[in-house]
Amino acid sequence: MASEFIGRVGGPGHRRRTYKPLSEINVTPFVDVMLVLLIVFMVTAPLLTVGVPVELPKTQAKAIADAQEPLVISVNALGQIFIQDTEVPVENLVPRLRAITENKPDTRIYLRGDRSIAYGRIMEVMGTVNVAGFTRVALVSELPKRSAGADKTKKKN
Repeated sequence: MASEFIGRVGGPGHRRRTYKPLSEINVTPFVDVMLVLLIVFMVTAPLLTVGVPVELPKTQAKAIADAQEPLVISVNALGQIFIQDTEVPVENLVPRLRAITENKPDTRIYLRGDRSIAYGRIMEVMGTVNVAGFTRVALVSELPKRSAGADKTKKKN
């Protein structure tokens, strides 16, 4: 409860019951809300990645660790171009990039291309971005998944 009884119930020095407010804050509801928010963010954070479905080619290259979130351009299996989740025609690609990056040519741009798309289409997009003055353009690929049998044969040798 938020108060305590002080005083005696009966007797010669009988006093009325008085309430003394507690000076402590109950933090249990606050902790409950924070834990629920933490769980919600933990569940939704992986879903906030780029939403364009692209089957990336597999490669043995190491992952790039970058503290700043890059700008992602995706080319799906139909050859459509997306900046993050927004479809953009190739003729509007450069003006959109300049507006998004605020004319900063050193902005890191990742280019994701579906494995079934022609290599020429990806190079067309990359060339368009490069001609616009963006020099930090990288191709994104997927690391191949190792099978359990491949790991065992490597350890034996």
